[in-house]
Amino acid sequence: MKKNIKGRIAEIQTLGLLDGPGIRTVVFLQGCPLHCLYCHNPEMQDMDGNIKEYTPEELVTFLKRYKPYYKDNGGVTFSGGEPLTQRDFLLETIKLCKQEGIHTCLDTSGFGVNYDEILDYTDLVIMDIKACNSELYTKITRQKIETSLKFLETCQRKNKKMWLRQVIVPGVNDSIEQILELKTFISNLKNIERVELLPYHTMAKNKYEKLGRVYPLGTTLAMDEKRCKELEDLLKKK
Repeated sequence: MKKNIKGRIAEIQTLGLLDGPGIRTVVFLQGCPLHCLYCHNPEMQDMDGNIKEYTPEELVTFLKRYKPYYKDNGGVTFSGGEPLTQRDFLLETIKLCKQEGIHTCLDTSGFGVNYDEILDYTDLVIMDIKACNSELYTKITRQKIETSLKFLETCQRKNKKMWLRQVIVPGVNDSIEQILELKTFISNLKNIERVELLPYHTMAKNKYEKLGRVYPLGTTLAMDEKRCKELEDLLKKK
């Protein structure tokens, strides 16, 4: 194990029910190289912030307290920000989790490097598919799609169990044509256990105001939940 590694943790949520199977502890790692139009945690983009530092051992000691709640299908989910940003800390922490018999989930956009060994210790990958074509991906994230596609290819090569998610924003990626394009993209993947479309909401506006930043989506209205469900049904239709 590497010495003197410390992780920068923005938040830890205990007894979570939405970020993987069962009851989970969700660890939000600070830092993200993407600046998505609809980012709901802009305060986690920079490496600095209202954080607490942990060594891998300190964090896993904390996580072990909740093992009785995990039972047979719960565990720990590493989210962010983008957890792959803190690669060395994540690797050592996830190794210790596996030594303790804790189910591990990585909630990621796939934007990172040198993650092969991390995936070896990861039981489930929840991947946020920002877009499946390069033009829209860059519009949403201000980055190029190739890095995330390489991550997805690596997950496929390693036969990782995956959940896929995509945020749906009115006027950005909510057309039937875009959903059918996503459907074709997903049809070529394996080990996909769940696919979800998440309706865009505007609850992050006040966070941007507090940070003194312009809200990227301006006056864009929240995605209609019923319409989002209709698009999800279309995506999943055989």
